[in-house]
Amino acid sequence: MNGMNILLFMSDNQSAEFIGCYGNKEVHTPNIDDLALNGKIFSSAYCTNAMCSPCRASVLTGLMPSAHGIHNWLDDTLEKSWPSKWNAIGEFEQFPMKLKEAGYKNALIGKYHLGKADESPDAFDHWVTFPHGHTKSFYNNVMIDNEERYSFEGHSVNFFTDKAIEFLRSQSNSPDPFFCFVPYNGPYGHWPAIKGRSKNEFANLYDDCQIKSVPREGINQRVIDRYTMRILETGGKPREQFAGPLLLPNEKDSIRNYFSQVSLVDKGIGQIVDVLKELQLIENTLIIYTADHGFSLGNHGIWGHGLAAWPSSMKKPSFNIPLIFSGPNVSRGNSKVLISQLDLGNTILNHVGLKIIEAEKTDSKPMDLTNTINNFRDAVFMEQEETRAMRTEMWLYIERVNSEKTMFLEPELYNLENDPLETKNLAVEKDFTEIIDTMSLKLHNYFRIHSNSRFDLWNAGKAKSNVANESFWKQMWGDTWSCYI
Repeated sequence: MNGMNILLFMSDNQSAEFIGCYGNKEVHTPNIDDLALNGKIFSSAYCTNAMCSPCRASVLTGLMPSAHGIHNWLDDTLEKSWPSKWNAIGEFEQFPMKLKEAGYKNALIGKYHLGKADESPDAFDHWVTFPHGHTKSFYNNVMIDNEERYSFEGHSVNFFTDKAIEFLRSQSNSPDPFFCFVPYNGPYGHWPAIKGRSKNEFANLYDDCQIKSVPREGINQRVIDRYTMRILETGGKPREQFAGPLLLPNEKDSIRNYFSQVSLVDKGIGQIVDVLKELQLIENTLIIYTADHGFSLGNHGIWGHGLAAWPSSMKKPSFNIPLIFSGPNVSRGNSKVLISQLDLGNTILNHVGLKIIEAEKTDSKPMDLTNTINNFRDAVFMEQEETRAMRTEMWLYIERVNSEKTMFLEPELYNLENDPLETKNLAVEKDFTEIIDTMSLKLHNYFRIHSNSRFDLWNAGKAKSNVANESFWKQMWGDTWSCYI
């Protein structure tokens, strides 16, 4: 076999703090922990956005949401309005295509959530997915298996595990290397998928879990404001996943259910790695574990993604993602350097000896996984429609877009050395004006360089599909503004 194989696992809605190797004593993740023990684990990796579709697009392209145009989860209810065979990032260079051009056999087996799912994008030769972004249930889902479409009664995570194993076995005697992307649709964390006690095999493991690793806080007022907005937007009772953030905090059965889904994902990873060993492929396979974005389980009074509150939460639980590399020529250790998920694609290409993506607006920096990594990034940048943020080792600065036509949305500043839980907003104090001015300038300069004017919402740009709060943007840019390109 010519070339190094690549196996990329991606969980759905998972903060790094809810994994054993990141210090959680309650969540059972022995297989992920083993990858970390035998590889390189990053404790300061951050996503670009706290929603599924924008982050997946950023990983594949190395572009910020304001450069690729996907600012929110792609709402399945709007699919009829999407163009035929629509791939939301089809016009951009993507690292899987670079691999395919170099002779890799590419497979996606799991959740895609970047356009119409019935037909695979050109970058993938093998295509197993399901036609949804929102997981209503882990059971009885319609699946797309290359040219076939059928219903699967069991748990979707187990289905994707079995299909990944099936693909690996088919490649065991191939002279070509493979890239197997397994974006699981768990642990997820939204109702109704995790409502009540889990039905999976790990439910008993958590029945007596004290859930000490989950903060017990009252609901953040901004969550209530967001919920109220949803009611006003829909003219009635919103869908259950929007009601969940008000009802889920401190709901023990659902929290234990979420933990059990983490363990099921972990089990799948262990099964797949065992097959790599059985097929004698493990020594030539780079294995990566990450998540699309973080997830708050009551942190700061918020349940869910960054947009569970209004304005959005840009704090650590929603944006800090697990990132682990294990495999050939990967040096071991725990790194605290700042990493953006934008860096994932070019790091993979660099590690297997291929030319990296250097397209306009790309901000994917290749890491050298063979050595200790020091001083990689001075800052990482994040955006959530109306909110943008910059995180350094010492500071988290959060800014909101404002105009004379909208309510003033306050900035936030946190000293991460003195206040690692990000509880005291220093932006209200006069002593920090100079720091705020400096960070604001850097924030605006970054997005000036790495945004595409077509998709820059802060400058009257639009989105490729839905935004979270269309009425807000119409206040900003006038009633004739539409979120759609």
